[in-house]
Amino acid sequence: MKRRAALLLVAAVIVTGLPAAAYLKLGTPKGGQLITLKFSKMPVRYFITNRDVPGVTAPQLRDAAGRAFASWSAVPNVSLSSEFVGFTGAQPLSGDNATVLGFSNRPDLERVLGSTSFTVDSVTGELVESDIFFNSTFNWSSDPAGQVGRQDIESLALHEIGHLLGLGHSMIGETELFGGGRSVLGTEAVMFPIAFSAGTLNRVLRADDIAGMSDIYGNDTFRRETGSITGRVTKNATGIVGAHVTAFNPASGKIVGGFTLSQDGTFTIAGLEPGPHVVRVEPLDDADVGSFLDTTLTIDVNFRPAFYSKLVTVPRGGTSASIAIAVVAK
Repeated sequence: MKRRAALLLVAAVIVTGLPAAAYLKLGTPKGGQLITLKFSKMPVRYFITNRDVPGVTAPQLRDAAGRAFASWSAVPNVSLSSEFVGFTGAQPLSGDNATVLGFSNRPDLERVLGSTSFTVDSVTGELVESDIFFNSTFNWSSDPAGQVGRQDIESLALHEIGHLLGLGHSMIGETELFGGGRSVLGTEAVMFPIAFSAGTLNRVLRADDIAGMSDIYGNDTFRRETGSITGRVTKNATGIVGAHVTAFNPASGKIVGGFTLSQDGTFTIAGLEPGPHVVRVEPLDDADVGSFLDTTLTIDVNFRPAFYSKLVTVPRGGTSASIAIAVVAK
């Protein structure tokens, strides 16, 4: 008999925090290692809770979710598909081994628009179930052009389904202080954790989103056609945990990021276009660390941003020679 454990990963669109740069894959511990959280069987079969809210009916949520799933499945060279099974009276977060998307009234979560949770097989690490709730405390819209003063359900569905499929938050974006929180000025990732102001659409996947999803579900063609950059970030010859490293392609204008997640400060940024890239490292010093990384990690934010001194050439179907970036304390 398989043993199953509920693993709640609150991966919500929130209205606090500040940007940096990266995509992250979600994971679950198994045998002393971190196993990438993903669906091993396709299509991903999902239900929609049969509940209307002002501005969005259950059929409109089904249609928005279908378009969002289709956007992720359309990423080139990935093995992804989905299937709407039907409407259900079950609520999301029910733990019934059925993937359910729906609205829940959560006035206690006054800064959370939506959240994704998971049930994982504790023996195999396989993703058994993933549920998404959208907070009906907020005002919602399914209008194709958006609606002033209402959150766009397709934009939020695209973000949360990214979590459902295994992506963490990206930090490629820019915000400003506004009304006790933060207002998004712009972002280059659907997986940015801070929502645009109500009425704004964010329905188009960016380079960082695409690279992250491709890294999880990419096929052989993806691995042949793209490359990666690997390296190490140090301060005083010691590795840094939690540094943000970004790779910018001047030819295409695309930017993709990664974190140093081990004690030796190593990183790998995958899913990059072949060719020269500018590599930059910066601290996570103006953001809610808990929205991105395990808070048990000792994150070093006491260093100055730095560029690698040369352009780094990404080989097609391979990895660059390892680079070393030494940073200094603030």
